[in-house]
Amino acid sequence: MADSRILVAVPQHPRAEGAGAEQLRKIRDAVEADGFEVRWAVTAEDADAVLRTEAGLTAALVAWDLPGGAARRGGDGPGAALAPPSGTVGQTPGGAAVLRRIGRRFRDLPVFLIMPEEGVRELPLWVSETVVGYVWPLEDTPGFIAGRITSAARGYREDVLPPFFRALRRFDDTHEYSWHTPAHSGGVAFLKSPAGRAFHDYFGERLLRSDLSISVEELGSLFEHTGPIGEAERNAARVFGADLTYFVLHGDSTCNRLVGHFSVTRDELALVDRNCHKSVLHGLVVSGARPVYLIPTRNGYGLAGPLPAAELAAESIAARIAAHPLAEDAVAPGPQYAVFTNSTYDGLSYDAVPTARALAASTPRVHFDEAWFAYARFHPLYAGRYGMSVDAAAFPGPDRPTVFATQSTHKLLAALSQSAMVHVRPAPRAPVEHDRFNEALMMHGTTSPLYPMIASLDVATAMMDGPQGEWLLDEAVTEAIRFRQEMVRLGRRVASAGDRPPWFFGVWQPPEVTDPATGERLPFEEAPARLLGTEQSCWLLEPDAAWHGFPGLTEGHCMLDPVKVTLTCPGITATGEMAEEGIPARVLAAYLATRDIVVEKTDSYTTLILFSMGITKGKWGTLLDALMDFKALYDGDAPLARVLPGAVAAHPRRYAGLTLRELCRQMHDQLRSARLVELLDTAFQQLPEPVFPPQHCYQRLVRGGTERVRIADAADRVAAAMVTVTPPGIPVLMPGESTGTPDGPLLRYLTALETFDRRFPGFRSETHGVTIDEDTGDYEIECLNG
Repeated sequence: MADSRILVAVPQHPRAEGAGAEQLRKIRDAVEADGFEVRWAVTAEDADAVLRTEAGLTAALVAWDLPGGAARRGGDGPGAALAPPSGTVGQTPGGAAVLRRIGRRFRDLPVFLIMPEEGVRELPLWVSETVVGYVWPLEDTPGFIAGRITSAARGYREDVLPPFFRALRRFDDTHEYSWHTPAHSGGVAFLKSPAGRAFHDYFGERLLRSDLSISVEELGSLFEHTGPIGEAERNAARVFGADLTYFVLHGDSTCNRLVGHFSVTRDELALVDRNCHKSVLHGLVVSGARPVYLIPTRNGYGLAGPLPAAELAAESIAARIAAHPLAEDAVAPGPQYAVFTNSTYDGLSYDAVPTARALAASTPRVHFDEAWFAYARFHPLYAGRYGMSVDAAAFPGPDRPTVFATQSTHKLLAALSQSAMVHVRPAPRAPVEHDRFNEALMMHGTTSPLYPMIASLDVATAMMDGPQGEWLLDEAVTEAIRFRQEMVRLGRRVASAGDRPPWFFGVWQPPEVTDPATGERLPFEEAPARLLGTEQSCWLLEPDAAWHGFPGLTEGHCMLDPVKVTLTCPGITATGEMAEEGIPARVLAAYLATRDIVVEKTDSYTTLILFSMGITKGKWGTLLDALMDFKALYDGDAPLARVLPGAVAAHPRRYAGLTLRELCRQMHDQLRSARLVELLDTAFQQLPEPVFPPQHCYQRLVRGGTERVRIADAADRVAAAMVTVTPPGIPVLMPGESTGTPDGPLLRYLTALETFDRRFPGFRSETHGVTIDEDTGDYEIECLNG
């Protein structure tokens, strides 16, 4: 079994001579005879390699006098050498270093310590709190010692499973016949058809046997929150720091809809971050609320920044409401609910308590949409940057709002797609009664849940519980920092080489950081990795700093997440200055796709990559190689047919005979002459005028009260559906808003975008809410009739 391995870390080589070595071999043989695999290590470094690569360990036998350890100060983050206990300097026994590593890597792994003679009295006190027992190999029989180890290993193997997954495995082990839905009956029905058999063989019997009906009482109910499912949700609330946690099986989109539906009702006001996901709008449509949009800042790259602190102030919000055309006849003068994105797609997170405090002056309910930030609680780098950190201790008193945090657990934690959670921290000011919230949950949930999805949420929770959660995240943070630093070093090497054009791709990050312990300013690429991996101040967006380009920020308000890495292309700066030459990121992303490197998001001159828990040095090393290859192809003016053969084959009349450099020049010139990035910024900063609430527009949409209108003819119409352009993935037009005049910011931007897409087929933006007429190729949007 993959989860039946035991580490034996001793100085003796498996083939060594002597009574002690012979006894250890007998212990190993007895352990293996009991059904376990043994991983033998003879130094602390060997043991460290096992601990980093073998997540299926169930116990460890460690010799205190194991060779190795370290003779330096420091932590023992992923990839670092084993180090002495924090704050010490000097040679540490290898066994001590291994125990420290186990404490960071595993939660409650049973460890037995091999001791020479009377050595227990010399051990540090922390050791007795770490191990479950001591072993003197020559004083007991090998079978007895092996029995102690394997007995503890079996107990750990059972205890490490979270509640629902444990119950699901036990139910599967009973091999009961299925007399309920689903009709495939544990996969048997698939075996009766050639296509079904192929499906069964591909996914395996285990998955199909675990696809069960809610009729299985032993596993509990997702809507009644009973049995192992209820226990799993309560365990998740403990681990994620919530008072209440609910499992949701249709992604963060459903989480957003149900929280919005619960929090605000028809004709009440809601404060909505304009940099929101479309599911937030869907919640407004369902509830009938009237949105008052808050405008985030933007930079020269076209990236959406945070809502500035001034935008969140009570007086600013009051002024927005007073000027809002739909607020006058709202059922109440004050907003009942506020929702904003934390962190943003590009990795920007807020100082949670001050942000909640600012919004609490205007509304009793605050919703952190943390679709991309489910991991924040589990690493000290993100302390105070997530919704559930807003508790009674951090924000005491009657003004504290009820806080919701919705999370796509599957996005950056280990869960199956669509697996998500809602975390709730109620406040007396706006109570959340479970039964009432559950009504909203049932309206948006399903009575036919996929049990493997529930199990994946349960397991994702268990993976984050205890020190192992920080260890897993630290690995991703460490690799992201290494990549960021290597990109800067590589850029400097290219610039100084003298044998090639000096340009290279950049990384959106501060060029320097400050060591708070010494006050010393350090170039980013020369800063110690542990400083960057533990000190939050290194990632804060300083007010008016040119590298980020966002105006109006205050000290500590916003932080850049190191695991969300934005690559920048030549052609424009963060403050919006355009160069004569440039490399649009769409061309780079298309080339990377030919190398089987699919990026997360691409804007005009930036592209986003994510460093999740699955990242490896080999993975990001491949990306570095591809970036260098692109540079060589561009500098050598390679034929486009060689670089992007798919684009040339699909559109030969447009791209045949072009070179890579020429395509980049044409695209950059179009972006610059059309001022597309500038028009995008203006369209987001000067919001369209609201005419009707979103729900009214949806009612017209389903009853035939709308029509498709060419963008060229869409002036002074009212939008019936949301228009979202990717890049950057933020709505530019909401249902119920006016399209404005022909020379207004919205239609100028959409017209420029249509022109760009026509000129560069194969590189068009992904635009939700815009359809293309099959005959004319014109872009059309849905508008209200009349």
